[in-house]
Amino acid sequence: MAQTGFAIIGCGMIANFHAEAVKHIRGTKIVACFDNRPESADRFAAANPGVKAYYDLDAMLADPNVQIVTICTPSGSHMEPAVKAAKAGKHVVVEKPMEITLKRCDAILDACAKNGVLLCPIFPSRFSPANIALKDAIDDGRFGRLTLGDTYVKWWRTQEYYDQGGWRGTWALDGGGAYMNQAIHNVDLLYWFMGDVAEVSAQTATLAHERIEVEDVGVACLKFKNGALGVMEATTSAWPGHLKKTEIHGTAGSVIVEQDDILSWQFEKPRAKDAVILEKFAKKVGGTGGASDPKAISYVGHMEQLKDFVKAIQTGKSPRVTGAEGRKSVEIILAIYQAAWTGKTVKLPLAKDPKRPA
Repeated sequence: MAQTGFAIIGCGMIANFHAEAVKHIRGTKIVACFDNRPESADRFAAANPGVKAYYDLDAMLADPNVQIVTICTPSGSHMEPAVKAAKAGKHVVVEKPMEITLKRCDAILDACAKNGVLLCPIFPSRFSPANIALKDAIDDGRFGRLTLGDTYVKWWRTQEYYDQGGWRGTWALDGGGAYMNQAIHNVDLLYWFMGDVAEVSAQTATLAHERIEVEDVGVACLKFKNGALGVMEATTSAWPGHLKKTEIHGTAGSVIVEQDDILSWQFEKPRAKDAVILEKFAKKVGGTGGASDPKAISYVGHMEQLKDFVKAIQTGKSPRVTGAEGRKSVEIILAIYQAAWTGKTVKLPLAKDPKRPA
């Protein structure tokens, strides 16, 4: 059986995690790469034998050995290559966030729909076994009525982190700070667990870093459409960096997940498997998850999501994380920004992209 060929656009740090993930998926391989800086493409190809470095994007997209294109460029430059890849008939994987505005997200969604290709926004936290167990418990009604959903991403990033590359910490290419870049995985998780957000109020600030345009700390209060309330905290100013945490509470149960470990798993009506779940996911196997070092993450979540995406292509079914869901997390974050900028409660869905104050 012919192998499924991946091509990567944007050969920076995160591309290496995609490369490692694909290596562990049977029947797939990375066959090509492209970067606006030829030296970066050459370096990536040299580190991954069998990968051809292209210096012309259209030529790479015309390569018949490429079936899936992965976009690993800076956040605010995802749209252009994603649309091009879709028009070339390639299935599209886009690193988080899918894009930094709703208009740009919609351009990707439209291009994929019109050209009959599948779209995969990267959210590997949904493939964590601990998070899957939590989601299953919610879907099974074990929490009774959901009442409170909170998520906390209290990380640390040095000034050097923002000074590198020239795009980090900018509205034009980063699209935001601690929420859009670091906490978006947990924004997605909380929406996945609790359902649609009805309204948001928020405060953001820049307190620990210089020469950045975006927030390095923020607190948002949410009301979900099911009536439950919640909090999303995000920061890159909490030294030395702490593991991300999600807490889900209801009238009949409470669960706390830290990184990929379950700290608390309690239900009014216990089941035999509860002790097994708690024992399995209370072994501190989650690692640091990038709390203080963006390179200190695992490729395993990416591997599981890309494996699911390849299966969706082969079977003609929808992937477990859709493009519409990738847009949703961006919309929630943009609502948080609008609430912080205006000092007003913002209702969702948003009618349009919020306008940033001058």
